Amino acid sequence: WESLNKTLEEAQSNYNDMIGAMNLVLFEDAMSHVCRISRILEAPRGNALLIGVGGSGKQSLSRLASFISGLEVSQIQLRKGYGIADLKADLAVLYMKTGVKNVPCMFLMTDAQVADESF
Repeated sequence: WESLNKTLEEAQSNYNDMIGAMNLVLFEDAMSHVCRISRILEAPRGNALLIGVGGSGKQSLSRLASFISGLEVSQIQLRKGYGIADLKADLAVLYMKTGVKNVPCMFLMTDAQVADESF
């Protein structure tokens, strides 16, 4: 675990330097989750549905795993009146980025971003 902890601490430090402050406590379960998420993201068509208590680090660990895997994080930006047409437009932009420009991405969507049940 010590070697993995050192590697993840270094990755977190690089993330903090390049993207923004993220102060994670990397205990054994958190390190295992980062490894699992990275493995999923690096698999062809890899996707995951992470379920857990709010504030447990799902989003932060996913962002760190994405950074380690060299993926750009894409997230929708909710605004007043955001509907299914807006979601389709945001996904079209994401598809252009990943499909046409070949930019490796992770699409991150939280339960709070499901503004309408039709999403």
